[in-house]
Amino acid sequence: MKMKQLQILVCIKQVPDPEGPVDAFGVDSEGKKVIPVGIPPVINPFDENALEAAFHIKDTHSAKITAISMGEKLAQPILRKALAAGADDLILLVDQHFKDLDSCSTAYVLSKAIRKIGAYDLILTGRQAGDWEFGVTGLLIAEMLQIPSINLARKIEIRDDEIWAEKLTHDGYELVKAPMPVLITVSNEVGELRYISIRALQSASAKPVRVYRAEDLDLDLRRLTARQILNLSAFHGQRKCRFVEGDSHQQKGENLALKLREDRVI
Repeated sequence: MKMKQLQILVCIKQVPDPEGPVDAFGVDSEGKKVIPVGIPPVINPFDENALEAAFHIKDTHSAKITAISMGEKLAQPILRKALAAGADDLILLVDQHFKDLDSCSTAYVLSKAIRKIGAYDLILTGRQAGDWEFGVTGLLIAEMLQIPSINLARKIEIRDDEIWAEKLTHDGYELVKAPMPVLITVSNEVGELRYISIRALQSASAKPVRVYRAEDLDLDLRRLTARQILNLSAFHGQRKCRFVEGDSHQQKGENLALKLREDRVI
């Protein structure tokens, strides 16, 4: 008997490149926002782990992978990387109402988009975002859709129409299972996104992308709340240099260890 095609949704977020140098990020204390300078946005690295987890499943099962991203201003060339890597479809949720939303509002919009898409078996998200790192949006989506969720999965398998996942714990992992549909937040132990060729990137630029606005999702705009930041300031550290003296290399090492202990470094 031929198994049905799995419908996998992967939520991806556009973020400033977290690997960018520190001096590429400016802090507007009055406007309470971080301003990246001279670095392009990227797909959230943790969401790339979720994409790779979807591709692992597609390697051994019949599956259609749809990537979904939400924001006010989304760069299609950046997000088309998901198509180049192997996703079958890309949906962008773009609207001025989606600017700087808190985690609950973000989950609400994504859950509405998922309901509009219709049938799905598995929803994957990264464990957290590379900018704010709250790590709760995925689980909130599951709660709003009223489906089971598994957090921090390092490995995902499908056995007899059930999802089996190795869920990370403080001292190892737990093997858990859930019926589909289910939402899983993926940990970085799944592995990095597979290599993407230049030809695949070029082909992805020609693939169609669906765009949904707020009015397409039957949203209650009163439920959308902007992220509240009480204070935001740049860290200005001070450096002090002290030379450790001694009559021999051994004595210098001992004096260094004493100084480090005095400063509670060791």
